[in-house]
Amino acid sequence: MSIKAGDKIPSVTLSRLGADGMEQIDIAAYLKGKRAVIFAVPGAFTPTCAQKHLPSYIKNADSIKAKGIDEIICIAVNDPFVMKHWGESAGAQGKVTMMPDGNADFTKAVGLTLDVTGKGLGIRSQRYAMIVNDGKVESLEVEPAAGDMTVSSGDACLKAL
Repeated sequence: MSIKAGDKIPSVTLSRLGADGMEQIDIAAYLKGKRAVIFAVPGAFTPTCAQKHLPSYIKNADSIKAKGIDEIICIAVNDPFVMKHWGESAGAQGKVTMMPDGNADFTKAVGLTLDVTGKGLGIRSQRYAMIVNDGKVESLEVEPAAGDMTVSSGDACLKAL
């Protein structure tokens, strides 16, 4: 069963590469007192994720934040090194926080896994966008199919705010 509006974000520790090396982030504690957009992609540098999804949030970041969002967070089941490099190469700094979910712990905890082991890609995240206020889910939009990007794009998020 997946997380839904009204649910609290689970306490899951994620590792990301910061300015001083590896950081451990409890995502529930990190979101305390913030209104944030979390969007997830199946994989860094994959076609739809890299060419459309992340760029849609980078393009709309200022407008989304102007509507009362403190932070935009991109989650992918990738390691901290890949997520850092992807964010840098995409120009996400200052716009989108890249949050690796290397072991899919967060993705499993919110019930939004995508099994693409048949394609040699392992367990990934479904494509979705959620608005979280002080650790509680306000809304969640999950794409109906892995390749779709209709309800979770930066444009759709901006319209929903």
